Amino acid sequence: MIKINNVSKSFGTHKAVNTMNVTIPDGCITGFIGHNGAGKTTTINMVTGALKPDTGSIEINGFDIAKQPIDARKQFMVVPDSPDMFLRLTGIEYINFMADVYQVPKEVREEKAMSLAREFGMEDKLNNQMESYSHGMRQKAIIIAALVCNSPVWILDEPMVGLDPAAAFIVKNKMKEHVQNGNSVFFSTHVLEVAEKLCDKILLINGGNIFFDGTVEELKNQHPGKELEEIFMEVTSHA
Repeated sequence: MIKINNVSKSFGTHKAVNTMNVTIPDGCITGFIGHNGAGKTTTINMVTGALKPDTGSIEINGFDIAKQPIDARKQFMVVPDSPDMFLRLTGIEYINFMADVYQVPKEVREEKAMSLAREFGMEDKLNNQMESYSHGMRQKAIIIAALVCNSPVWILDEPMVGLDPAAAFIVKNKMKEHVQNGNSVFFSTHVLEVAEKLCDKILLINGGNIFFDGTVEELKNQHPGKELEEIFMEVTSHA
């Protein structure tokens, strides 16, 4: 579970996130929906401790990310919005690096990494440097490493960008399995069709403000006869 309490963040005169109060519960895929620049990545960077909020606090499974950073970070794994990092490492070196950080036993990581590599069609690519990968292959390597670590909270920033349909299907199923086991998934997207089909709950953000926090069904009940895309455009155009 993630609890975001009265969190704000500004960059100069620009208010990127404005007094946010939300809970990302266990047993639930929570979609974070907004235009580019709406505040999604800034929020995720604060949740993961990459950015410090100007005000408020963030707890992950009861651990404050500012006051208990090590314990809090043990609770989550993250797939960032860009896979272009650690490119001098091979795929398997990156996976082992992340597994070392999360103290995953070698016998567990090896079996899981190979199984996931086969699922994602990467088994013959893991010994190549990541700089030689396409964007989609880099994304797959990052996702495999995150899944090997398998923390209770998953934080995914636009995880399907660059993935082929088969890989995206696998990721969606992994997300569903994770929450069925009582864990939580928090993922940002601007693809409304994905959010509508996949999410148990959605957060709608625009201009750093949360305009809706609830289920897709609840949102549609507030706007009868309209599709999610129409609702999103209507809400954000009046923001």
